[in-house]
Amino acid sequence: MPERINSTGLAPWASHPLLSLGRRHPEPPAPTRNAFQRDRDRIVHSTAFRRLVYKTQVFLNHEGDLFRTRLTHSLEVAQLGRSIARALGLNEDLVEAVALAHDLGHTPFGHAGQDALHDCMQAHGGFEHNLQSLRVVDQLEERYPEFDGLNLSFETREGILKHCSRANAEAIEAQEPGGVGRRFLDRTQPSLEAQLCNLADAIAYNAHDIDDGVRSGLLSLEQMQEVPLFERYRQQSLTEHPQLADKPRRWLYESTRRMLSDQVYDVIDTTRAAIKAAGVQTADEARRAGPLLRFSDEMHSQSAQLKKFLFASLYRHPQVTGRMGQAKQAVRELFDAYLAQPGEMRPEFAQRDDRHRAVADYIAGMTDRFALREHERLTGTRLL
Repeated sequence: MPERINSTGLAPWASHPLLSLGRRHPEPPAPTRNAFQRDRDRIVHSTAFRRLVYKTQVFLNHEGDLFRTRLTHSLEVAQLGRSIARALGLNEDLVEAVALAHDLGHTPFGHAGQDALHDCMQAHGGFEHNLQSLRVVDQLEERYPEFDGLNLSFETREGILKHCSRANAEAIEAQEPGGVGRRFLDRTQPSLEAQLCNLADAIAYNAHDIDDGVRSGLLSLEQMQEVPLFERYRQQSLTEHPQLADKPRRWLYESTRRMLSDQVYDVIDTTRAAIKAAGVQTADEARRAGPLLRFSDEMHSQSAQLKKFLFASLYRHPQVTGRMGQAKQAVRELFDAYLAQPGEMRPEFAQRDDRHRAVADYIAGMTDRFALREHERLTGTRLL
């Protein structure tokens, strides 16, 4: 087990709330919660978090009651992240906060909506959902009298900004010297907790997209048997539980559960070895040591194969891409409509001077069903 310090249960390389780099707007500490617990609570109570329940993961929200949404995906990432963090002595509260906030900036209709909005914003700075998640917690949430946004701690904001172009990092650095954009210019790593959330994100969506893909009928059980990583656990499940042979849903669940568990154990073992080899003793040393939270080479290769399979067989399935084509149309036509008639947006967006970004912010905050209702109201056309 990793070395522990004091009575906190944290390893030396974990992020400690008492050593946080703080908030952009100083606030007195909460009497019963540390900084990262406070961040998590602010995220859970935000409007943007509630909207995730009606935002697409892969399948549009109205297509079935049991398909994952951005909200259930975020909860699964948080669960996986906390399990791994506990084993590694990392800060579970920070992991949970980042996991719950990492998709707050996602558009309606999943990646199709993001792509369409990026196309609309090409001449005006583009659109990227990780950067939008940071905008949500820094500016767009309106809950407090003294400041815009949620005023989260540096470490949570750093974890939310998973990817960032150099141009965007330079813009952030100009406004916030030494802030969350700095690491993209210095080419250092975020905290180990942020690294963990990135990996938990990939583990979660690979597993739940198998379940949703089979449930939808777009993936067959025969297709899944062609994926080496999955087939290994299917064979294990049926060898140990032969009574499941004629219960495909049960062996699908059991195989997926085993795959998730082995990926978690692989990350724990590989990361422990990487931390030991790097000789890091503090959270800052971990940031400078390169990526330490990772799969073994074998698991990384097999996970990449699974991801490639899902991309080709599920995300690019004609039924999915056909719906996503209509989703992109809805976003593009909404963008044009609001640009021409800004008064159709809520006043706080309509009155802004940066009209293109205001329209992008307004659309990005929509749920799937609100976007479709607005599209029909403004264009007279019903899609999806």
